[in-house]
Amino acid sequence: MDDSAAAASPVTAHHVGRPLVVLSDVDKYFGDLHVLQKINLTIHSGEVVVVLGPSGSGKSTLCRAINRLETIQSGTISVDGRMLPDEGKALASLRADVGMVFQSFNLFSHKTVLQNVTLGPVKVRGLSSEEAKKRGLELLKRVGVESQADKYPAQLSGGQQQRVAIARALAMEPKVILFDEPTSALDPEMVNEVLDVMVTLARQGMTMIVVTHEMGFARKAANRVVFMDDGQIVEEADPDTFFTSARTARAKDFLGKILTH
Repeated sequence: MDDSAAAASPVTAHHVGRPLVVLSDVDKYFGDLHVLQKINLTIHSGEVVVVLGPSGSGKSTLCRAINRLETIQSGTISVDGRMLPDEGKALASLRADVGMVFQSFNLFSHKTVLQNVTLGPVKVRGLSSEEAKKRGLELLKRVGVESQADKYPAQLSGGQQQRVAIARALAMEPKVILFDEPTSALDPEMVNEVLDVMVTLARQGMTMIVVTHEMGFARKAANRVVFMDDGQIVEEADPDTFFTSARTARAKDFLGKILTH
């Protein structure tokens, strides 16, 4: 984290509201591999939950299951009281409420930055082109890339592309945004510009589920840390508790490896 983000006070849990995303006894297999094992997790409105764990622990699969990019074999997932539908219009409608920011940006290369941000609101939310453009420019300004509106993604740095991806997610006015290792594909000098935007969103009360290796972000912005290993939630705690007095041997081992570098 850079000094500006680190100097800010940690996000507090006072604005956390009703249960928004609820996973109950969720199981997921890839062939014989049991990648999510009886996952029970509730994320509340306004809460920032950071999911940590070693590679292959099931973090990204958990994230992708919440908007049904991965199907689950058993258990239930609900968003704002609605069960995750299997397919069709109901799923498209629910996905509009669940923003997603991927590690690889996933922007449309043949559309400008502004077109990337306005496409969803026009097609899915039914906004007029003018309204979507106005809001899109406001969001690009909010993430600090309004001057790039007419460029194509390939003309932007990785950090700029990821900030556009965040603006695109925000444009749908989602109830929750999922971040799947949003800085792992970035050069080190670009990481902070994306994390700064995410810290700001957290402070503004956006509900966020963040899979990341950025411990500084977890310390500063999370209401809760969820630690996963071998497809299971091994430990949950507020950041201070987790980083200073993790309970389980697996979490201590993980922190020992990651915090000494």
